[in-house]
Amino acid sequence: MSNSHGACRTFFDVNPILTMGTQVSCILVISHFFHILLKPLGQPGPVAQILAGFVIGPSGLSRIQSIKDFFFPPDAGNLYEIMTMQARIVIMFLIGLEMDFPYLIRNLRQASIIACGSCLMCTLFAIAMTSFIYQETSSSGSAVMMGIMISIVLANTASPVVVRLAGDLKIATSDVGRMAVSSCLIADMYAVFLLVINTMHRRTSYTTGKWILLGILYFVIVVVVIVLNSHVAKWMNRRNRNQKYLKNTEIFGLLAIVFVTATGLESMGFSSIAACFLIGLMFPRGGRAARTLSIKLTYAVHNFILPVYFGYAGFRADMSTIDDLTKFLIVFVVLLLSFGGKITGTLAACSHLKIPLNEGVLIAFLMNLKGHVDLLTISLAVQDALANSAFCDLMVAAIVLNTLIWGPIISYMVRREREILGYKHIAFESQNPDGEIRLLTCVSGPRSVGTMVGLIASLKFCEGVPVTPYLVHLIELPEKTNSNLMYHQKEVDELSDDDDYGGNDVVEINEAVDIFTVETGIMIHQVKVVSPFVGMYSDVCDWATDVRASIIILPFHKHQRIDGKLESGKEGIRITNQKVLRHAPCSVAILVDRGLTANSSHLSGSDSLQHVATLFFGGPDDREALGFSKRLGMHHHINLTIIRFIPKSARRELVGVNFANQERDVTMAVPDRENNADSVVLSEFYNRYVTSGQIGFVEKHVENGAETASALRDMADMYSMIIVGMGGRRHSPLTTGMSDWEECPELGTVGDFLASPDFDLGSSVLVVQQYSSSKNSTDNR
Repeated sequence: MSNSHGACRTFFDVNPILTMGTQVSCILVISHFFHILLKPLGQPGPVAQILAGFVIGPSGLSRIQSIKDFFFPPDAGNLYEIMTMQARIVIMFLIGLEMDFPYLIRNLRQASIIACGSCLMCTLFAIAMTSFIYQETSSSGSAVMMGIMISIVLANTASPVVVRLAGDLKIATSDVGRMAVSSCLIADMYAVFLLVINTMHRRTSYTTGKWILLGILYFVIVVVVIVLNSHVAKWMNRRNRNQKYLKNTEIFGLLAIVFVTATGLESMGFSSIAACFLIGLMFPRGGRAARTLSIKLTYAVHNFILPVYFGYAGFRADMSTIDDLTKFLIVFVVLLLSFGGKITGTLAACSHLKIPLNEGVLIAFLMNLKGHVDLLTISLAVQDALANSAFCDLMVAAIVLNTLIWGPIISYMVRREREILGYKHIAFESQNPDGEIRLLTCVSGPRSVGTMVGLIASLKFCEGVPVTPYLVHLIELPEKTNSNLMYHQKEVDELSDDDDYGGNDVVEINEAVDIFTVETGIMIHQVKVVSPFVGMYSDVCDWATDVRASIIILPFHKHQRIDGKLESGKEGIRITNQKVLRHAPCSVAILVDRGLTANSSHLSGSDSLQHVATLFFGGPDDREALGFSKRLGMHHHINLTIIRFIPKSARRELVGVNFANQERDVTMAVPDRENNADSVVLSEFYNRYVTSGQIGFVEKHVENGAETASALRDMADMYSMIIVGMGGRRHSPLTTGMSDWEECPELGTVGDFLASPDFDLGSSVLVVQQYSSSKNSTDNR
């Protein structure tokens, strides 16, 4: 028995990989257990994962000698460091790949001010406390280097922790979440810069001139790799166009470039954190290469790498080192000054930028999360004997405790401020057309993709207008399947990369989106929803909430034949549309696509002039359609005309409301609150857009539904697209009788008439419904 035990012990000693594998497995299992316990309490994943490492580490189970001997063999330290370095490479590359680059560029000044304010204050606090910590830990190394290390510990913000925490708390797409992520990335770069200074001190054999040459070489290598990745990705995108995604060998080739570059930079004495982030940030977004990389890496990072990475951070903390009042005081002071520096500097910056106080506090708390750069700095200090073990142990303990303390507090703050930080829909009638618009467009196949992406292109009328589009591919899952499945495209294809979900439609949709991205430079985030039609509406509404969509654009359940007639498609799409209209958290539009006819044109970014009409009868849905249309009217290749229908009797019965600086009158009913709202919106719209000549305005005087139908027939084939409100909460005498043969009530009376097979119309039709929290009315105009 003793011989067997000795052989086993020898096997473990010479196989530290087995020890590391066992440790990783334990972290995954225990973190999953903690996640199950803490999720009902609203605690995010990183907290559970750090706790798992904390339990296994020297503060928990490893206090037992046999477990400590197994988890901490003499030669395993280097393997752990290599493992964490490889994890950092993948994590930072993925963060760069998924970073909202347009948002970062638009808000670079604000994010830089916030990051600089917090980092500067933390650095000042670090300078003030260095002497105290140096004396109390009986350090003998350089006090300056210790000051730099303390500055890194206080000023750094762990971007992987912040990104994952924001995602878990559903604030990653909010303005607060995006600002926090952008600011923490800049703070990360500041910490990396201090780490480089620390590295320069370690390499005493390097002269200043050599460091300058190495810095230039570092910059050149990163630029060369970015350019190389661009050409390789474009070459791979052109190959095998009939495939959904790249092959695994091609993905390994792209990742090999990143890993070789990062390893080379590390061997030069530089941290690869900034380089990996920049390489991912500048990777070409459009095409199968970026799509496949995002799919493969997201699944692996979120399910394996990040849990182990966070768990290893907790694993390194040894609370037993805090064995007297002095050491406890040091840790407490580090935690206090870290929080004080972040909150003071961030709030001062937010006050300067006029960011609300509650949002500034949340950003400060998020920026107080610690992680990889801090631990890397401590590891280097241990290797080069720049600080004694007492100092390093106390700093690691402070770093881990910091995240364990503030993670739950941030979670509580987000839940408490849910009404403020949560998703709030702003109607298009009150939106500034220069503001960001977030579109959730849905397709059930490749037929309507052309018109959908053309509509997206038309909403970006100039470079300064931010458009964040999402394209959702709706795929039916047979109801006999036991459970509903909703996958982001980044996950579904990792689990099932075959033709079961979407088939060849995925290839055609991907190809159309890739071509659009290359031509327009607009990045479309693709989503795949796989669900039975009975519950698909819930998945669409959930996605709209998660991405904070301004509007959901749904495909009509009928599609156009080659002869121009509409024929019914999947009835499940119609049921989904009806349920989304009732339950959506934002405005909804249904697109009747007639893009295959010769007389109509796609609303793409082509040089041809497109004619678009918006019909206005009055009511909230028409006001929403008007607000949506004004974005199209700003596009230099779109000629937008507002056609307002007015009763003939209005001249005798209604009071006129005069538009400023105009001789003409537009009549409004004074006693009706809705008419008063129509008056205000039309007046502002007219004075801003019509008087300047940007948008046309026409009045049609009709008496009843028959005359309205005749007027609509007269404008057939004059426009590429007709936009109209659904009119679900308003009755109008102008459409009386038009609903007698109503076929699709979800389109409203006018929309149903325009989509009717009896109406020979070559235009696409967009029917808009304004979001209403009450959704009690089901009447149609």
